[in-house]
Formats: sequence, C-alpha cells, structure tokens
Amino acid sequence: MLEERVSSLFDDRIEALFQAKEDLTPLIAQAGELLVHSLLSDGKVISCGNGGSASNAAIFTAKMLNRFERERPALPAISLTADSNTLTAIAEDYSYNDVFSKQIRAIGQPNDLLLAITTSGKSANMVQAVQAAHDREMTILAITGKDGGDVARLLYPEDMEIRITSDSLPRIHEIHLSIIHMLCDLIDGQLFGME
Repeated sequence: MLEERVSSLFDDRIEALFQAKEDLTPLIAQAGELLVHSLLSDGKVISCGNGGSASNAAIFTAKMLNRFERERPALPAISLTADSNTLTAIAEDYSYNDVFSKQIRAIGQPNDLLLAITTSGKSANMVQAVQAAHDREMTILAITGKDGGDVARLLYPEDMEIRITSDSLPRIHEIHLSIIHMLCDLIDGQLFGME
C-alpha cells in the first residue's frame, strides 16, 4: 500500500515536470537571459518569498554567492528572507507587509533584478515588494503558481513571469526549485561557457 502511494507520488511529480517542460521551456530560457543581462549591467539579484518560497529564494542566493555545479567567481545576490533580525524588526515596528519592500527601497538599484517567488501571488508583502522594485526602476522576474495572483497583475511589459498553473503547493514548490536550478545552470553557461 505505501509503495503504491510512493509510486503514485512519483508519477504526479513526473507529470507536473513534463507539463512544465512543455509549457515553460522558452520562458525559462528568456528568464536566464534576463538574469544575465542584469548581472552584466553591474546589477544584483534580490530574491524574496514566504515559507517554502523563502527557502527557494535563499537557495538561489546561496548558489549565486557560492557556486552551482562548477568553480566560478561569486555572483552578486541577496536573499531578503535570510536575515531574521531585519525581518522581525520591520515586522514589529511597521508591518509584516513591509518586510521586503523596506529592504528593496534601501538597497535596490535600477540595474538590479527582483526574483519574486510566490506560490499564490497574493501575499501583501510580495505585492509591496513588486511595487517597491518598480519604484526603484528594477526589473522583476516573478516565479508564481496558481493564477499568478496580484503579483502577476502588477508586472510591467519588461518584467517576466514563469507560472506553474497547478493548485498543488508541493508540486509548485518542487517545480519552482527545478526552475531555480535551471536558471543557475543558464547563468553559469552564459557567463562562463557551456559545459
């Protein structure tokens, strides 16, 4: 019984990944170019998200600052979710809705890119992050789920969205992480040569 369940879960994941491959391959390639353009313009990637998306944002930043699959120089990236002192200070003194936007307004620059990772696109702090990034003349790459929510509706034509239309949070998180790994590979390949 348990083995059948595990096999079924594998099938669900494989089906979701296959659908993402069919739907999103060109968008992911374009997103890789968008990220590289920001880095080559002396910009940095600022990432944020809530819950599992916060973990994915931190994973992306770690792979940029350290390495992905090969030795290479560190690349400029900041995860707005990683500093619990800053997050809790802003949440206590202002509001949890401000935890990302306040940081973006302090450090965001026009050549920077906001990597906004959200399963629903509805969280007020993610909406305010997008608004703050636009105020700072940053480009936005939103990796979303479901219908993209308010985050998707706020994007400008020069911004990008990669949306997983599933309603399953585990599937969305898993595919988001796969996309993050693909983006890291594309960044490394474009900047340091394909292996």
